[in-house]
Amino acid sequence: MNPTHTHRQHGGRFTWVGEQQGGGALEGQTLVCYLELDKDLKSITTLEDWRQHWRKIEPDDCTVCMGTGRDSIKGNAAKPCGGCYGLGKVRASGEAPAGMWQLAEIAGGIIARQRQEIGRLRQIEAMPEVREILDKKRDAQNDTIARQEQKWRAGRGHGPGGQRVTGD
Repeated sequence: MNPTHTHRQHGGRFTWVGEQQGGGALEGQTLVCYLELDKDLKSITTLEDWRQHWRKIEPDDCTVCMGTGRDSIKGNAAKPCGGCYGLGKVRASGEAPAGMWQLAEIAGGIIARQRQEIGRLRQIEAMPEVREILDKKRDAQNDTIARQEQKWRAGRGHGPGGQRVTGD
């Protein structure tokens, strides 16, 4: 059976088996059944968890590390994968890079995709509705910090008269 998905942080080979509605404590939630191909183990998780932690395998993902860029064969996360040199991606044909220029070509593709994603996020951030929500969250956070500091300054301390010495 061919893998269809991989874990975003840990890699691995997974195949989506199916989904069904949960019962009992999981009433109203959609459950996903998947097969972990490396351990030949069937498991179940919620659809929300599945969408958050798993992703589809792209055609240019490294078949050794499944796109994580880490050495999954020896289990050493500090070492880069030998199939993709730590990039997590291979050539569009699925072949590992054979030299510096092919490696640079893959890295250039990753950088181009990241630039495109950053541009898309900047467009979303520039929308007036999103800008307003971000400003409200920032103001609420600043108000919370100010209240906490005022409470701390007014609280019992170890200075003269029991007041806290703040240096102000």
